[in-house]
Amino acid sequence: MKLLVTGAWRDAGRFIPEIEQMGHEVVFLQQEKDPLPADPGTIEGIVGNGLFLYHPMEDFSALRFVQLTSAGFDRVPMDLAAARGVKVLNARGVYSVPMAEFAAAGVLALYKRTILFHNNQKEHSWIKLRDLPELGGRTAAVFGCGSVGTECAKRFAAFDMRVMGVDAVLGERPYFEKIVPVSEADRVLREADVVLSALPHLPETVHFFNAERFLSMKDGAVFVNISRGAVADTAALAGALRSGKLMGAVLDVFEEEPLPSDSVLWDMDNVLVTPHNSFSGEGNAARLSELIMRNIRGLNG
Repeated sequence: MKLLVTGAWRDAGRFIPEIEQMGHEVVFLQQEKDPLPADPGTIEGIVGNGLFLYHPMEDFSALRFVQLTSAGFDRVPMDLAAARGVKVLNARGVYSVPMAEFAAAGVLALYKRTILFHNNQKEHSWIKLRDLPELGGRTAAVFGCGSVGTECAKRFAAFDMRVMGVDAVLGERPYFEKIVPVSEADRVLREADVVLSALPHLPETVHFFNAERFLSMKDGAVFVNISRGAVADTAALAGALRSGKLMGAVLDVFEEEPLPSDSVLWDMDNVLVTPHNSFSGEGNAARLSELIMRNIRGLNG
């Protein structure tokens, strides 16, 4: 198979010789926006991320296999891929651990008022806070119960939280007390102290968390978004935070990125803003390369 490998796989250079030893021909493209190093009509497989943002999939007439370095499929014309029988694989599981650790850390930071303590430290101010809230015994609602959602559930459960899941695919899974269909989302929101979005960016998930859903949340809930910015209506979220309906929010993704400098979210004391960084982890490179190589070996099976 003739494979186009892009710089989205940072460790590709270490593995290309092994791929070629399997009998594949490899052409390399560092920057996906640059001109292609080969006739797209001759490319049968791709390892990359946003290649189709710059080079239409229609041009790859021989394409049979796409391996993404991202967990999301939103940069691939999936309808066209399905119609042409192109197998598209994502980086499922590669980024789940650091994302889950980030989510747990953010919720703990809000519950334990670590920002306030840090500010007091800078001012050499010795002020105790009484009756800080605890996670134990509270309820977390995880929307999207795939790899990321499951790793988040695992960590919330470790804090003795009751974890509910909302997903299109039902069934029993570790760490979740129960997984319910999307039709029961509003009921779960009324019970949840922590609401976490691990939803993919799909037409049906755009503004899934809208003004009505924020209003239906339990008073004092914390909202966490580590999936895609478009799943939450920014204006509605800001309103729920300003009104005191929500205790706070942990936000790593936004409808517009970078987050505009004039966004009200920057200056809210009950909001943690990070620059789409929750996926970052020291084990990502090894996990990604292991997954890619396993899937490429599978092409010979």
